[in-house]
Amino acid sequence: MIWDPNTMRGALVDAGGEPDMLLAAAKRNGVTLEKLLVTHGHLDHAGAVADLAEKLGLPIEGPQREDAFWIDNIPDSAQRYGFPPSRSFTPDRWLEQGDTVTLGDFTLDVLHCPGHTPGHVVFYHAPSKVALVGDVLFRGSIGRTDFPRGNHADLINAIRNRLFPLGGDITFVPGHGPLSTFGEEKRSNPFVSDRALGTA
Repeated sequence: MIWDPNTMRGALVDAGGEPDMLLAAAKRNGVTLEKLLVTHGHLDHAGAVADLAEKLGLPIEGPQREDAFWIDNIPDSAQRYGFPPSRSFTPDRWLEQGDTVTLGDFTLDVLHCPGHTPGHVVFYHAPSKVALVGDVLFRGSIGRTDFPRGNHADLINAIRNRLFPLGGDITFVPGHGPLSTFGEEKRSNPFVSDRALGTA
């Protein structure tokens, strides 16, 4: 959950499940939810989006439209992996490279970063130097590319040419695991560091 502290208007990013817990967290923090943001269409990042959008009357923004087949597959994925029943949805707004998303008085930049999925997007708030990267990059690792339409080369390219140029002091929030910075991953990540790719 992210929010603008001036207006206390916010969004849930990648609501994968447990909608009641998410709504309780918003209430506890005094946040008025105004939209749902989605980095990519995998079940664990989008499984609760349809129910929350319907219950709260909120618009859905993201991911990029190449992930439509993943979103359409959410009900089957939930059944296959033993998750609670989950519904597919159509975003109110598909996002593209260079788009922006508003949230209260905040503006988030959208970066299309395919590879883990073809329509994966990243949300970046330049004033805070924070990026919400979904499953593109992790501390010491990168997103899997062995799913349908995953592409390892695309993922490396997105990290190196769209994320790292934002600056080494950018903190990123991954979809799983601890925070890190782009600078730390550029130095030490065994998949995308300068040394790993022979660019040191």
